[in-house]
Amino acid sequence: MKNISAFAIALFIGVYSYAQQSYEEKVADSVALDEVLVTSASREIQKRSEVPGSIATLNAKSIKETKAFGIDQLVNQVPGVFMSTSRAASNEQHFMAVRSPISTKALFLYLEDGLQIRPTSVFNHNALLEMNDVSFGRIEVLKGPASSIYGSEAIGGSFNFITKNPTEKLSGSIGFQTNDLGLTRYEFEISDQVSDKLGFYLGGQYGQREDGLIEHSDYEKLAVTLKTVYEFSPTIKWTTVFDIVDYRSDMTGSLSENDFNGGNFESDQTFTEREAISFRVRSTVDKFWDDTNKTSFNFIVRDNRMDQNPSYRIRQFRNQGQLTGLGSGELNSNRFKSFVGLVQHKLDFSFANSSLILGATADYSPQDYSAETLDIIVDPDTGRNIDFTLNSGDFILNYEANIFNYASFLQYEISPIDALKVTAALRYDGFEYDYNNLADGIVGVDDAVDNFNNLTPKLGANYNFNTKTGIYANYSQGFTPPQVSTLYRNRNELRGIKPSRYNNYELGGYFTVPSKLKVDAAIYVLEGENTLITLRDENDQFFNTNAGKTRSYGVEYGVTWYPTKELSLTHNGSYAMHRYVEFFDSGIDYSDTDRETAPNLLGTSLLTYRKDFENHFGFNVTAEHELVGSYNTSFENQIDNQDGTFETAEYDGHSVFNLRTTIYYKSFEIWGHALNVFDELYAARASFNRFRGENSFTIGNPRAFHFGAKYNF
Repeated sequence: MKNISAFAIALFIGVYSYAQQSYEEKVADSVALDEVLVTSASREIQKRSEVPGSIATLNAKSIKETKAFGIDQLVNQVPGVFMSTSRAASNEQHFMAVRSPISTKALFLYLEDGLQIRPTSVFNHNALLEMNDVSFGRIEVLKGPASSIYGSEAIGGSFNFITKNPTEKLSGSIGFQTNDLGLTRYEFEISDQVSDKLGFYLGGQYGQREDGLIEHSDYEKLAVTLKTVYEFSPTIKWTTVFDIVDYRSDMTGSLSENDFNGGNFESDQTFTEREAISFRVRSTVDKFWDDTNKTSFNFIVRDNRMDQNPSYRIRQFRNQGQLTGLGSGELNSNRFKSFVGLVQHKLDFSFANSSLILGATADYSPQDYSAETLDIIVDPDTGRNIDFTLNSGDFILNYEANIFNYASFLQYEISPIDALKVTAALRYDGFEYDYNNLADGIVGVDDAVDNFNNLTPKLGANYNFNTKTGIYANYSQGFTPPQVSTLYRNRNELRGIKPSRYNNYELGGYFTVPSKLKVDAAIYVLEGENTLITLRDENDQFFNTNAGKTRSYGVEYGVTWYPTKELSLTHNGSYAMHRYVEFFDSGIDYSDTDRETAPNLLGTSLLTYRKDFENHFGFNVTAEHELVGSYNTSFENQIDNQDGTFETAEYDGHSVFNLRTTIYYKSFEIWGHALNVFDELYAARASFNRFRGENSFTIGNPRAFHFGAKYNF
């Protein structure tokens, strides 16, 4: 793994204050009302009853009880969220589905403490590789478009990972985890209030997989987070968060239909891999001006590099259906730096409990990208890719791009009557891609400057019948420009990539009986125009293009019931349809058909029993059920049976049961997971390969056992 070189960072001082009530006072009110506080809807602290949208939270208790060794085990507890990854082989590489098919598209925004982890247009789906889940104190998921506050890519959902704060006194932990899927992980935390003014949190992990059940699935990851909070005075607070991640993983690739069904988990790959190194710092200074005004200046610096020999770019050559022993591939490198400033001001008015948020942001991210061809040696007998040769200088892409995103936004809230809160928001985004082709005249398009812009509104309202019951409605828009590498890789008259735009219509409600019952539900329609999709070309290579129009609609719900103090039952689920409204491919009309890799049903059920004893001894036991419904893996009637009939390839879905338990005594914790208790054969994701005429599968995990121990001080 690579060493991370130090470099100087100029910190941009900011100010930020909380109006009328301090955070602590709002927490007290929230506890009294048995109501959740959130920050993700506006970067401001709000009660759930003030947010006209579908938002879910995982608090510190839920995170601690889950004892997750992957982010998917946390976020999949949220209604309508499916983070698709193989716990046996993916090594945090994943697909995502929130109000959308399962994909890697730029439909999801990943945030740390309310600020974007990666810049727009630089494949932000890799952002979760650059996270340190040891540092998570809270997770909030805002579903549906949030572009009026966060800008582009906040379409299906926005994931806000909130870091832990310094503790009031010296505390920390040392932990170890291992399982029979080849994974071991070490982690540590230490935190203290060093003085009346300075506190810190430091948390890190080192994980590796070696000789797992799936061939070619090794990986290593080092991640460290440092957070400091310095209070200059009762009205000024400076917060800085540093993240360093060093990551390397084999890229296992997918399994053929025969290998998947036959339980043959021998990967066809032997050399494909991904390496990433990421440094990120965010600095904010909080200033309390008075009871009605607060302002925030934030500054972010990012320095990232990712090098790949990706499995998904390998193509094996065939002659009359037989492997020739040769193939092609790609070696690519993507590096970017970012310099980001964000200012946000909130003004509270004395009439109708109203407030106004104004803000502006600028993100300048120079990017260097190169991709060169590989010659692949294939074993014709086994189908394994056994060696490669780099064709140095034979570029697929070789460019520099200066990416500049600038935006301004506002949000106004007013309560004409006590029970009603109305929210209106508007954001303008501008993008400039200054593209410099370093292989002019050899490959790629000519140098260009491309501009995109968008005006994104949102209008919503909450009506609260009392402190425990309410409903909401909203209309919001979403916007995502083309990814830079996608735009210039595919750019020609036939595949000119256009920005995607979305309209979201939503109704929802929430109901709480303190300490007994909590219910959240939403129905929505999400309409897309120029939705980005991935197809295979005539050479069996993936490429991106726009579908004309798409529509997703459905219901999401979450129910938690406490029949006793010790026992809780939670069920989170969604039922949705994902359709092509207007779409043609290769002259075939697929309009008014179901989209591929788009399950109708998603669900997670949890039955938990907790018991605490007076002698600092206790335990909890959770039974978990994960449900993914059936879905098409191909376009409808895409498969020509050569007899005048057509059919659709499908994946049957899966139903997986897990068990986990934690025992704690004084400062010690030990826990165990039984994963896939009934040893169900299932896929994290399945897709159809029209050249092979069969499905390919990203394997889930067979029955496995995971153990961990931690000492807290």
